[in-house]
Order: sequence, then C-alpha cells, then structure tokens
Amino acid sequence: MANKKNNKLKVIPLGGLGEVGKNITVFEYKRDIIIVDCGLTFPDETMYGIDVVLPDFTYLINNKDRIRGIVVTHGHEDHIGAIPYLLKEMNVPIYGTKLTMGLIENKLTEHGLLRDSIRHVVRPKDRIDLGEFNVEFIRTNHSIADSVAVCIRCDAATVVHTGDFKIDYTPIDEEVIDLARFAEIGSEGVDLLMADSTNVELPGFTLSEKSVGKRFIELFDGVQSRIVVATFASNVHRVQQIIDAAVVHNRKIAISGRSMINVSKTAHELGYLNIPDGTLIDIRDINKYDHSEIVVISTGSQGEPMAALSRMAVGEFRQFSITAGDLVILSASPIPGNEKMVGQVINNLFKLGADVIYEKLAEVHVSGHARQEELKLIHTLIKPKFFIPAHGEYRMLKHHAELAQSLGMPEENTLVVNTGSIVEVDKNSCREIGRAPSGIVLVDGLGVGDVGNIVLRDRKHLSEDGIFIVVVTMSKGKTVAGPDVISRGFVYVRESEALINEARNVVKAALMECEEKKITDWNKIKGAVRDSLERFLYEKTKRRPMVLPILMEV
Repeated sequence: MANKKNNKLKVIPLGGLGEVGKNITVFEYKRDIIIVDCGLTFPDETMYGIDVVLPDFTYLINNKDRIRGIVVTHGHEDHIGAIPYLLKEMNVPIYGTKLTMGLIENKLTEHGLLRDSIRHVVRPKDRIDLGEFNVEFIRTNHSIADSVAVCIRCDAATVVHTGDFKIDYTPIDEEVIDLARFAEIGSEGVDLLMADSTNVELPGFTLSEKSVGKRFIELFDGVQSRIVVATFASNVHRVQQIIDAAVVHNRKIAISGRSMINVSKTAHELGYLNIPDGTLIDIRDINKYDHSEIVVISTGSQGEPMAALSRMAVGEFRQFSITAGDLVILSASPIPGNEKMVGQVINNLFKLGADVIYEKLAEVHVSGHARQEELKLIHTLIKPKFFIPAHGEYRMLKHHAELAQSLGMPEENTLVVNTGSIVEVDKNSCREIGRAPSGIVLVDGLGVGDVGNIVLRDRKHLSEDGIFIVVVTMSKGKTVAGPDVISRGFVYVRESEALINEARNVVKAALMECEEKKITDWNKIKGAVRDSLERFLYEKTKRRPMVLPILMEV
C-alpha cells in the first residue's frame, strides 16, 4: 500500500486557490518536492498595521530536506514576494527567466540573502531536472515581460501549470506565446492542467497590450501641460509604451516611486526597457523644463496611501506638485477592494485642478489575464485528462471548472480545491486525499508571524472604540492615590469631566467592595474594576472601549 501511494504525484496548493494572491503550489513525488511560485498578498482593511501577508510555510519547513528547488513563472509580487521569507528558513535553488530573476535578486539583496549559488536563469524551451522531476519552461504573455508556464513531468503524471497568462498575438517585445509547444505537449499527453482563472467570468479575448500604446499617443497629442501616468511598476511593457509615446511627442521622462525606480532600473539594465539617451531626467530637475516637455511615470495606480501619486494628490510629494491643468492618466483598473482608495485619489486630483483620465473614461488599461475564449484555446490544445482551476477566488474556480466541462471534460475529472488541499494524481485518477497546514502569516515591521488573531482583534477594538486606562496606587490592599484616568480614542477627558468623575466613583466603589470582601488577589481586583467600568461606560455611552486597569503598590 505504501508503495502504491509513493507512486502517485501529490499536488498541494499552499496559496492562490479561493483567493487572489500569495500563489504557491507544491509538487511532491517519492522523496522529492518542487515549489512553483512563492508569492505574498497585501493586507485587507481588517489587518490593522500589517505590511504583507505570507503563506503558511509549515509543510515546507517540516519537509525542507526534500525540496529540490523553487520554479518561478513570472516576477509579480503575488508570485515572488514571499521567496526571501522562505529562504530565511531553508537554502534552496531558484529557477526563473532573466527579468524574473533580476526582480528576485533585488528582493534577496534587500533581505541580505543574495547568494550566487541559488540563482539559476532559464529561458523558454529549457528543461531542467530536479530530483524525480523534469520541468520545461514555455513562453506565455502576461502584464510583465518574461512570463512562462511550466510543464512538470515525473513517472506518475505530466502536469501543465500555466501561471498567470493571456494570449497576445502582438506583444510589445514580439515574443508571442508558444501555442505550438502547448499543442505538442498536449499531443504527447497531459494528465493534469492547472490554469489561471482570474478573468474566467469575462467573455471573449483580452485586448493586446499594444492597443494601450496607441491610446497613449492619442492622449498625449496636443497636450501643453505636464503629463503624469500611474501604472503598476512591474508592467514593464506598459512603461515602455509610455516612454515610446513620450519620445514621439519630444517629452522628457521622470520616474517616481521607489518600486517604479527599482523595477525600471533592473529592466533597463537587463535590456527589457529601451530608453533613448537623453530622455530620462531626475524628478528633482523637473522644473528646469517647460510643462509641455515633461512626462512623469509614477506608482500609485491602486490608491496606496504612501505611493507617489497618492502623495501628489494631497500635496505631500516633495519633488513634484500637481498643478491646475496637469494631465493625470491612471493606466490600471482597481484591484477588487481598492476602488474607494482609487476614487479618493481621483477626487483629490480633480480638486487640485488636474485633468484625470482613468479606465472608465478611456481605454488606458488592458488586463494581463486570459478571458474565456483564450482559456478555451489552451484547454483545447492541451487536452488534459484532469483539471484543477488555479489562481482565483472560489467563484472563479467554479466558473473555470464549468468552462472545462463545456468543452467536453467529464465533471468528475474537474476538481475545485482550496488552499491547503492535498491532491493525488496519476495517469488514471485525480482526487483530494487530505489537508496540509495552510493559512496566513502576518508581517508587521520586522516581526514575522508574531501578530495573530488576538493582536488583530485588540487592534480592531482599539480602532473602533478606543482605550480607557485607570491607574490606582495601593498599599496593603487600600487605595492611597487615584484613581487617575487616561482616555485615548474614546472621549477627550477635559470635555467629559462629568463622565470621568462618575467613572472614578465607579472605580472607587469597586475597590471598596474588594476591600470589604478582603479580596487581595490583584487579578481579581483588576477584574472587578474592569467589569464595573465596562458596564458603566456602556450604560452611559453605548460604547465599549478597551478598559485597562493598572494597579501599583507602594
């Protein structure tokens, strides 16, 4: 029985299924494990103070001696952002294309983890052996250059994992998705397909990235003011088209935002960005030129509070101020959940007198993800026996499974699973057999995993109701000073003297009762004070601040 189990391939998504972000999938066969992608996601509005969210690496840490490598499909944060945190736990080689590896190197340098021995640059059509696995890289198109899908082969099964992709017949770098190779692999026989589900709800085809470049040239035409274009820093092809449009209109280019500067520098050094000599200027020199000679490429298309465009919109960006008449183009669609922040930035820009163009007004953005007809083409070329939809919220996965069924795949051969599912695959079966440890690890400053649900609950409580601190000095069980009251985020003490005085009396009464009952345990005294105060404050205000009694003995 044990041998039979060992002869099946295990597929374990530790992130990216039932959610958008933190994509990471584990493939395990016999004694060997490989990892496809290792990404993070960003906190939602309930994660107060959290910087980034990582996958739970428990399963990988418990099996670290068996891991043969990390294979990366492309350089987006939700596919590479967690790599430094994993490498702090183990030393494993990384395989990715040139730009992808360049972006990973930047991250490893920041974390002090850069080692030549672990970095391996691959090209589309390359095949590498990692223990029991053979991995082939297949060129795809996406909203970042150098994207690939992977074909993973072992004795048990052949799996195609598309990564994030679209089918673009006119890509900016002229490197068209290798549909011929997908077809060849399909004819050789594929047991399992895992494919991007992000845009499965949308009919038709995703527009070519080249369509946006034409729109930029049209929008820049005749503009006499400065032009600011905000987009994703990682979308190197979009940045290239902004540069091309600026060159056509004889404008200088300034780049703002830390991530935009870092990615553009790396992409330029590696040959993925073509910036003509004399075109690029430092943003601090922007006032040396007429308004009609300037284009600023900026971060902040998602309304992130600390991003360059957001700070420009509230007049807090030191090197550059938006003035009346400036043209601002948001070349991105809001990620679900960011709509309010993006809307606020647009409103603030209008208040400053800028002309703002965004996706609802003009075609200044196209997605990097395949729509229904592109997904159908990939399914038809690959002809897999089994299908697991990947990369998407649960409804997207469900729709993608239905799309596969509409193409003739039996319903029992499509498997919709969640993060943490353990799936066993061979030539004849694909089924879920259990669960691996999975979930999220929160990063706050330098702390990784030290903030959990209890801390988040307290932060939520403090943010909604504030804190009410009462300080009492005691000696041998009797009050000698206080109670003194400190209120933050609840009421302002000077404006609520009557309430504060009543609260003091409630505390005194609770302490007196403890004294009469000869209660000397400090935890019980604190509990009595807290309970009395919480009841009183709720009766008076219908609010529940965090009540924190502090007892000091002299």
